[in-house]
Amino acid sequence: MTLTFTVADDVRTLVPGFTRLAVEARGLVNGPSDEESSALLDEATRRLSERLDGRAPHEDPHLAAWRDAYTAFGAKPSRTRNSAEALARRALTDAGLPRINLLVDLYNAISVAHLIPVGGEDTDRIRGAMRLVRATGQEPFSTVAGGEEALEHPEPGEVVWCDGEGVTCRRWNWRQGVRTRLAEESVNAVFLLERLAPMTIGELEAAGAELAERLAKLSPGARITVGTPE
Repeated sequence: MTLTFTVADDVRTLVPGFTRLAVEARGLVNGPSDEESSALLDEATRRLSERLDGRAPHEDPHLAAWRDAYTAFGAKPSRTRNSAEALARRALTDAGLPRINLLVDLYNAISVAHLIPVGGEDTDRIRGAMRLVRATGQEPFSTVAGGEEALEHPEPGEVVWCDGEGVTCRRWNWRQGVRTRLAEESVNAVFLLERLAPMTIGELEAAGAELAERLAKLSPGARITVGTPE
C-alpha cells in the first residue's frame, strides 16, 4: 500500500520551496552492519570531504538553508542540528559514522554523500498518513532517555513529522522516534529525502535514484518505487 504524505500550509508558508521525495520499498533484506555497509559509509565520508574541501558542514549552502529553516520555527540550529549536518560533523571526527544496521547505514551514507536529510521509517509501524505539521505541543513522541523508552512532547509550533499515533520525527528531521525506526527485522520501509533551495530538484532526484539503486543491490527481490518530488 502506498503511503500518503501531506505538508501543512503553515509549514510551506514558513519555509517556501521545501520539497520532499519518497522512496518506498517492500521485501527488503536487513540485518546487522557488515563490511559492505561499513565500506559504503567510508566512501560517503570520502565524498563528503571532497565536497566540503576544508569547509565546516554548516558552511555548505544546503545545510545553511536548513539552519535558517530551524531558526524560523524557533529551534537553535547550533544546538539541535538537522540530521544531515549532525551526521556530516560526526563523519569528520575520529569516531566516524555509526554502524547501526544495513538499511540505516545505507540511507546514512546517502545523506552524508549528498548532504541531504534522509529518514527511514518502517511502514508496518506507521499508522495512517504521514503529515508534516506545526505541533500543538500535545502530540506524543516515543524516544529513549537514560537508556530507557520515554514519552516526550514537541514544543508548540515545532515542525514535526507525524502519523495517526503521534510524532515520528521531531524538529523536522532532527530526532527520529523509536516506534517507527528501522530495526534489523524491518522488511518494508519508506525513505524521505528533504530538500531546500539552493539544492536543485535534479540533485534531489539524483540522491533518490542512488538510494533506490543501492536498495535494489542490497535486496534484489525488493519492490522499490521512487516518487515524484513534491
